[in-house]
Amino acid sequence: MSSVRGRLSVGLVLGAGLTLLVACGGSPALPEAAGGHPAIGAGGGATSTAPGTPAPTTLHTGNSRGNTDVVASGGPDAPYNYAPSVLRVGNSYRMWWCSQLPGAARPGDEIVSATSASPDGPFTGSGGAPADVQFGNSPSGFDSLHTCDPSVIAVGGVYYLYYTGTSDPAGDNNSIGLATSTDGVHWTRANGGRPIVSTSGEVHRANAYGAGQPSAVYLDGWYYLMFTDTTGGAAASNGAGQFVLRAKDAALTNTLQALGPNGFGSVPSTFAPRRTSILAGFTADWMWVDALNAFAIAADTGAGTTITFWDADFRYHPYNPIQLDGAWKEGPGFVRRADGHAPVNTTDPCGRVSFDFYRATQQGAGPTGIAHFGVDALGVSGCATTPQALDVLNGFVLPSPQRTVYLVADGVLVEVERRSVALALANGMTTTSVPALAKVTVAATVPAGVQALTAPGRPVALLASDGRLWTVGSTALAALNSSPVTTVSTGQWDAYPRGFDLAELRG
Repeated sequence: MSSVRGRLSVGLVLGAGLTLLVACGGSPALPEAAGGHPAIGAGGGATSTAPGTPAPTTLHTGNSRGNTDVVASGGPDAPYNYAPSVLRVGNSYRMWWCSQLPGAARPGDEIVSATSASPDGPFTGSGGAPADVQFGNSPSGFDSLHTCDPSVIAVGGVYYLYYTGTSDPAGDNNSIGLATSTDGVHWTRANGGRPIVSTSGEVHRANAYGAGQPSAVYLDGWYYLMFTDTTGGAAASNGAGQFVLRAKDAALTNTLQALGPNGFGSVPSTFAPRRTSILAGFTADWMWVDALNAFAIAADTGAGTTITFWDADFRYHPYNPIQLDGAWKEGPGFVRRADGHAPVNTTDPCGRVSFDFYRATQQGAGPTGIAHFGVDALGVSGCATTPQALDVLNGFVLPSPQRTVYLVADGVLVEVERRSVALALANGMTTTSVPALAKVTVAATVPAGVQALTAPGRPVALLASDGRLWTVGSTALAALNSSPVTTVSTGQWDAYPRGFDLAELRG
């Protein structure tokens, strides 16, 4: 999908089918699932389950939404707009996508960006412009002509932009690059400007697209990357396939592993043989859904968009696919949290999962007309276990047995006397108790009027009952808690043990 001329806009192979393909020892891709892995059949339903794994559950859906109203565009003279990557950050939505704005200094795809206060747009750039150019082709190197297919995540205050790039005028021979930023606006190429993922070169097919269409997720200390490689051994005959690498660093160099027939295993490089494809298609996006304890993968099919699900180890499908009909011209992009997880539903965090995504709906000089679509999965058991409830409800306020509230923060409970203070820090509130959290120990208590400390170069933090500093980030929050703010030396501030940065809960 790097460059309109060379992009991959072919639907899933086997009609509307989604198939896990496995190749071993460089043999041709198999038309059915192998190696004990389950498959999704041509009809869209789960057709097999690996021995010893549960049968997939059918998710009930409701609140279907969306239409073909354009919510993001480079303007009337931008010839194409597609491949969106969308993060919900606080109360805003940030979108990066592939386009070419009028007056571009050089030919070729570029990555543009815009922001909206609503998922229904409109998305606008700085000063009310339709969009801002965020990232473009380099003077030289593998991405000197086209940069496209952005996938953006943010971890530890750093934004990571994975993208497709090529110097081929035909838009073929693609590789995957990485850029970093502290604000999601100003980017620096990583790895010396060289690609972090190139083709495996196992099979030379008529489709010469190469490696691209990345989608990244951060989960349990691992950076996961799903991507296309038309030369991969487990790709279909037309090059369709989605492969998975993971590592402990964003550039995929530390403890690199690839998904194979027997799960994840160490590989020497990112162009190692592609043994297993989790989806026989192109232009897919994914996210981790804490409330479902599963990966959700969105890809276009003949009727619209199909969302399929995998467990964390890619052994089986815990849920049957969800099908959303509608117009499409290019692959969907989920609305995700900064780390690539699904945003938690603020009204029913334990029982409902919202799937919102954007996709191009028109065909002009290229795919364009980015519109918003979505549906909710209802009646899920998102807080059935303690670890899952702590993940799903991170940043939420819960009722406590006393006349206080609990704030879930980084896997612990913090008791806050003033509800207004907890809500000012939180993503939302659930008014019912959560049985899975009944035996979780309260890590700290924040009474009203507790001392607040700051220091040169250090934020405002509340000194809780456990003797640790819990950062709240502003004097306004301290004032809301009636906490006097004392300025101490940097050394004194640093000497205190610290709890979680509560100011980060809103994302």
